[in-house]
Amino acid sequence: MTVGVLLMTHPGIGTSILNNAKRIYGSTPVGMSCLEVPVDVNPKRIRQEAERLLRQLDQGQGVLILTDLYGATPNNIARGFAYADQVVVLAGLNLPMLLRVFNYAVGADLQNLSDKAREGAQLGVCACHQ
Repeated sequence: MTVGVLLMTHPGIGTSILNNAKRIYGSTPVGMSCLEVPVDVNPKRIRQEAERLLRQLDQGQGVLILTDLYGATPNNIARGFAYADQVVVLAGLNLPMLLRVFNYAVGADLQNLSDKAREGAQLGVCACHQ
């Protein structure tokens, strides 16, 4: 059993980051889905789709939801699913975060994978001097 991963983002962001991570890594090491939330969406419909994806992704180890922007609609909806030991939600999705998830997903529990994702996002932001 592995932790599932759901990307909940504004349109175009999650799919693009996931596709680029697949190109770099080669494949997805665990079950992953992307749910892009349009600006004019009916929140009830998105919640239902998110519930369906969470059930599909959860193999008994929980699901890590990665969102692009804290406080925006995708994140607000995702936070409604945050259960301490079943669903963890992180905001600030970026490519280093997702690559870190790819690298540590197999065999990691939900909390460990969440910690690795957050570390990847933070370590991926660097001041580049000559």
